[in-house]
Amino acid sequence: MLSLDLQSRQPIYEQLVRGLSELVSLGALAPDEQLPSVRSLARDLGVNPNTVQKAYQELERSGVIYSVAGKGSFVSPGPAAARMLRGQRLEKLREAAAEGRRAGIPREEALGVVEAVYEEGTNHD
Repeated sequence: MLSLDLQSRQPIYEQLVRGLSELVSLGALAPDEQLPSVRSLARDLGVNPNTVQKAYQELERSGVIYSVAGKGSFVSPGPAAARMLRGQRLEKLREAAAEGRRAGIPREEALGVVEAVYEEGTNHD
């Protein structure tokens, strides 16, 4: 369900936020579905419960999940997860474009790569 890269430079809580957001936006986690408890998820993933709590707090702040006192955390209905995931993907695209610019890749060549990727997607969808 969730996989973490413990060797990654990206903090574990950010990996959790991204992973849970993806599961919600893809429909693998349904609206109002209860998430595992902080302790349970931390145990299953082999991480500190504070790390899971931080991820849950970020997801709640973003509107992806909501908490019910004494009951736990649940998936929020609505498009918050999809918006969060879209923002994350756009940020990755910006970073890749900036790296390409710094590497001296001409704009036209970079745009050609993006267009080719989108063309591949339309041919396979």
